[in-house]
Parts: sequence; structure tokens; C-alpha cells
Amino acid sequence: MEASLRRRALAELVGTAALVAVVVGSGIQAAELTQDSAVRLLANALATVLGLGVLIALLGPVSGAHFNPAVTLALWWTGRRDGTGPTPRDVAAYLPAQTAGAVGGAVLANALFAGPLVSLSTRDRSADHLWLAETVATGGLVLLVLGLGRTGQRHLAPVLVASYIGAAYWFTSSTSFANPAVTVGRVFSDTFAGIAPASVPPFVAAQLLGTGAGVALAAALFGRTRGVVQVPEAGTAPAPAPSQEVPT
Repeated sequence: MEASLRRRALAELVGTAALVAVVVGSGIQAAELTQDSAVRLLANALATVLGLGVLIALLGPVSGAHFNPAVTLALWWTGRRDGTGPTPRDVAAYLPAQTAGAVGGAVLANALFAGPLVSLSTRDRSADHLWLAETVATGGLVLLVLGLGRTGQRHLAPVLVASYIGAAYWFTSSTSFANPAVTVGRVFSDTFAGIAPASVPPFVAAQLLGTGAGVALAAALFGRTRGVVQVPEAGTAPAPAPSQEVPT
């Protein structure tokens, strides 16, 4: 499906807004229904997995369903030489759309639960282990996205990317924001899923560091080309990668 840049940027805005509305809204709902932190996190994670999977499947054919500056930058960097990734013009449109969508999604979630439209979070998330968690979570996400493309499995992205994020809610101490735009958006809701403004810069720095680590690890595992890597059957020698290109 070919779409104009305006339509693709709109898909990124709407998709990121919907994703943040799911994350923040489910966090508000969980906090209203139970005081058990584990149940709150489980509800928040489950809603995010289901919502993200639907959004990737729906909007992937339009924009690629990045919903994340880290993913957009990783795909631009790895595809810049052979023209298979987003262009600088795409990046310049996607990143503001993703950030604006994230803020709008948080405001929408606040409104859905009759809260103040804008309420800056007071939830401090400043600690070394949280920054490490964001580096790991974002690096893993970028590795997954690039790996799916380079092994010809992009059709599995709605299930696998959503599943990874759901798992990362639990195996990281930060509950896996793994997304600079979503991190900024969650500032605007003083709720279970929020993050204080002062905690944002180190979170985003850790996410960008993780992006670089994910790109480097993908190159080490799958090579620097964009061609599909064939996975050999058990007991056979690896086959050389064909020249087919993977669309971004």
C-alpha cells in the first residue's frame, strides 16, 4: 500500500495517540479497581499487548506502524545507504507526529476518566537501574524490529512486537517505556502510568543508547545488508542470503 507522507504521518500520530491512551487509560482503570500493584501491572501490560498488536496490524500497511522515534531512527540509519529505510523527510515528519500523538493520547485518557485534561505527573522514576532497564528494553525492541525485517518475518510483527513489550513490562524494572515519544506523553497524566518531567531526559538518553545497541547487535547477528536472511533447517549448512530486499 502506497501512501502519501501526510497520510503516513497522520497514521503515526493516530497510532501513537491510541497506544498512549491504552497505556495510560488502562493504568487509570487498574488503579481505580485494585490496590494490588501486581494486578495493576498485569492489567496495564495485558491492555498494552492487545492494543499494540491491533494498532500494528491496522496501521502497519499505511506507515509501517513505528509509533516510536527509536524505531524510526533505527530504520532510517540502517536503510540510509541503500534507500530502503525512511528518508530524512520521513523522519522529520514522523518524529513530531509521534510526539504530538503521545501527548494527545495522554490527554484523551485523562478525559476518558473525567480527570483534568492536563495533569503533570509527579511519579519520580530517577534511578540507575531504571535507566539500565530502558537501555535494555529499547535495545531489545530495536533488535526485534530489525531482525524480523532481515529474516523475512515482518508479517509476525503485530504478535511478536506486542508480545515483547508485554514481557518487558515484567522483566524490566522500568516497566519498559522503550519509546521517547511515549515517555514524553506520559508526563501529562499524574496517574499510575505517569512519569515526572525531571525523569524524562535520562529516560530518553537511555532509550537512545539502547537504540544504538540494538542496531549494532542486529548488524552483528544478521549482517549489515537489508537482504532477507534464510534460516537453515536443522542439520544443514547455512544458505547464502538472497538479494531480495525487505521493504521498510
